[in-house]
Amino acid sequence: MIELQAGQNIPLTGDIFRFRAEADTALEISALVVAPDLRVASADDWVSTARPQTPGVELGTEPAEVTITPAAVRADAQAVLLVVSTDSAAVTGTALSKVAATLHGTEGPVAEFVIAPAAGETALICLEVYRRGPGWKLRALGQGYAGGLADLLRTHGADAYPTAPQAPQTAPATQATAIEPAQPATQDAAPAQLGAPLEVGHGLERLWMIFEDAARSAAALGSARDYAGTRLDQELSAAVSDPATRNTPAADAARVEAQRKHDELISTAELNHLRDSEQLRGELAEADQVLPPSLASWDAPAWDRAPAPADGIRLGELYGPGRGPLRIPYCVPVPLNRPLWVDTESSAAVAPVVGALLARLLAAAPQRTTLVDIIDLTGAFTGLSELLAPVLAGPPVTDIADISPRLQSLVDTAELAEMAHSSGAGAPPTEHRVLLAADFPHGYHTADVHRLGALLVRGDLIGLSTVIVGPNESDSEDGAIAALSRSCRHLPTVSGTPLFDPWTNNAWQLDLDLLPQEPERQARFLRAN
Repeated sequence: MIELQAGQNIPLTGDIFRFRAEADTALEISALVVAPDLRVASADDWVSTARPQTPGVELGTEPAEVTITPAAVRADAQAVLLVVSTDSAAVTGTALSKVAATLHGTEGPVAEFVIAPAAGETALICLEVYRRGPGWKLRALGQGYAGGLADLLRTHGADAYPTAPQAPQTAPATQATAIEPAQPATQDAAPAQLGAPLEVGHGLERLWMIFEDAARSAAALGSARDYAGTRLDQELSAAVSDPATRNTPAADAARVEAQRKHDELISTAELNHLRDSEQLRGELAEADQVLPPSLASWDAPAWDRAPAPADGIRLGELYGPGRGPLRIPYCVPVPLNRPLWVDTESSAAVAPVVGALLARLLAAAPQRTTLVDIIDLTGAFTGLSELLAPVLAGPPVTDIADISPRLQSLVDTAELAEMAHSSGAGAPPTEHRVLLAADFPHGYHTADVHRLGALLVRGDLIGLSTVIVGPNESDSEDGAIAALSRSCRHLPTVSGTPLFDPWTNNAWQLDLDLLPQEPERQARFLRAN
């Protein structure tokens, strides 16, 4: 049995599978049959005790399990989401404890995924059984909802049906496993149809899944190259190891054969990698036509359509030197679950990078009021500040004396939100706050560093995304600054700095997106018009 990590996927072989889950708290299990946009098509697509069967999916009670027969699932469905929630008969609001979710085949357990909810979740999507080409795959999700089953059903369009519980308006949805660089949640579902709603989590997951496929293909190519080189060295050494025969026709033939086998293996591996890359490039091109603006390229049609919310922002493109033309969008969740730290000695030098980040952050949440706070002691972002004037929370901070009051104001807002949340009166943030803290750490007091640390912990309660600009301080002698730096997601701006994918540990180069320089395009992307 395979022990899955968040975001990991495996192919499924077999005709029938059974989903089970165990926890210290009483559980109810259910399933959702969803289309490519991860929404149900009718009441029949929610399989629960009220409606225990739909084509290809059946709920059993002794033991409690969901049986999936992939071949019988309706043809236009993309996936079956396997869900656990706290028992409706249990005390209201009881949070889930650690959940062990397993999928069994006809010959025994196939995979296990252990989820440890940490934010009061009362419902989880544990696993996803989804189509991939002609076959099916299993993916570990672990996406949690503090708003409970009602919130989960609302997200997937099942709340419109009479048997669905109604979601409380004050319960914020959270995620049990946040997408991190080392453990992204990913998905390789087919692109949604143009105009179809993209579920929060769908676009980002799709791009991470393509990234995973690219990483595994690159690893296979690298492994083949390494093996071919090692075998060639061994066979050439064997051909000349005997002084008596090293200059004979037989030795020459052995060397020729060794080289032929090497070249053949390399050629096959490169052709396979090229085939994979072309498929992924096609998927990316299709996705770029339907992704919301914050995840799409600058030339994507999304920028010409009505604003659409997204669950992430695009930072740039990843590529592997020597691995062909494939370039993978590098995207992260929004609001930023970790601050972005742009590594630079000069704020002015990265103004186009910061402009791109701000444009995408602005585009990510059009349904909310966006307020931007800017700390810009050197005036590197004056041009951007002028374009952003309609969404600024206050004048840009250009004086050292004004840093502390601005940061403390954000901390106070976050602490009030935390108090409300702890008392049960909390509500999802209605604003998307963005903080740009440039020229760090110069001019920032020790207390300001601690304020930034407090915002790292509580900022999500006010929908805060933070971008820090300055040199990498992870090795700073100041412990507080070093700890803050290590808690951030660093974006290297020096060419040749590698990033390593979380699946194969292959090195990738990152080309950060730059805000286009044409004034009319800048105004358009920064929403100043």
